[in-house]
Amino acid sequence: MKIAVIGAGAIGGLVGARLALAGEDVTFIVRGANLDAIATNGFRLISADGEEQVARNVKATDRYDQAGPQDIVVLAMKAHQVEAVTNEVPKLFGPETVVVTMQNGIPYWYFQKHGGPLEGTTVRSVDPHGVVAARVPAARVIGCVVYPASELVAPGVVKHIEGDRFPVGELDGTSSERVLRVAACFGRAGFKAPVLDNIRAEIWLKLWGNLTFNPISSLSHSTLVDICQYPPSRELAAAMMREAQSVAHKLGIEFRVSLDKRIAGAEKVGKHKTSMLQDVEAGRAPEIDALVGAVIELARLTETPTPHIDTVYSLVKLLARTMEDQRGRVRLHEMA
Repeated sequence: MKIAVIGAGAIGGLVGARLALAGEDVTFIVRGANLDAIATNGFRLISADGEEQVARNVKATDRYDQAGPQDIVVLAMKAHQVEAVTNEVPKLFGPETVVVTMQNGIPYWYFQKHGGPLEGTTVRSVDPHGVVAARVPAARVIGCVVYPASELVAPGVVKHIEGDRFPVGELDGTSSERVLRVAACFGRAGFKAPVLDNIRAEIWLKLWGNLTFNPISSLSHSTLVDICQYPPSRELAAAMMREAQSVAHKLGIEFRVSLDKRIAGAEKVGKHKTSMLQDVEAGRAPEIDALVGAVIELARLTETPTPHIDTVYSLVKLLARTMEDQRGRVRLHEMA
């Protein structure tokens, strides 16, 4: 299959490299150092056990029209980066092209094919001008939840840390021929891609932890185990999760694990820095609105109070603005 992967970061690189190694016709849509590295050397994938493979059969370009129509387009950048590319994405579309969205948090298409009184509502936190939904229409979308952890260690080089699950699903819950094709394609690349009849419930399950541990860690500069084992921060996380659960319940979502089990799962990960903490330390814009702001937006739509989430959101947004204004990063340094 012809597959375009937009973005060659930790997840896009992992997905594109594995698909190419499985024999798919993969084109990375990238810029800068990544473009040069992939075009010259292919894409190098370092597995969790240290084995290295190079996908030399990949293509790389920064021109969408040069790539041409695709069977699958993998949208593999952070939610706040998507709007910037939406003018170009349609150049990859043929009559049957599907778009697999791999953003964390509440997706822009959440209320498309949703049913009920909120059907068709635009999630402004992640699509403030409505242009993403207009240019990447829900009719083309296959939802996807990303569970693997990986790291872009150099341009064109990704290290896979752990995990291989990419659950997928149609927005209306049907088991269509096209979603089965996507699942089979991912399966050939060694991923587990079960077809779900409620992709939104799976999105909430992952988001449940992300919306709490990511901002708390970025504000406190603490790892998951630190947050979970310090009673005040553990209770703050639990309070935020209870508020989010109330929002989800009003939207018809049931969680298949308990709150305590979800926190225990985060604790078992150990001394892991969340992606938001890594962004703050590196001086990158943290992914706040898709993970936290969108939950607040959905809370307002469902008239659900979220005082703990609101407070943490305001603090982490202020941190991000301060970093942007001062063009800085925030890190802890050992004292001599």
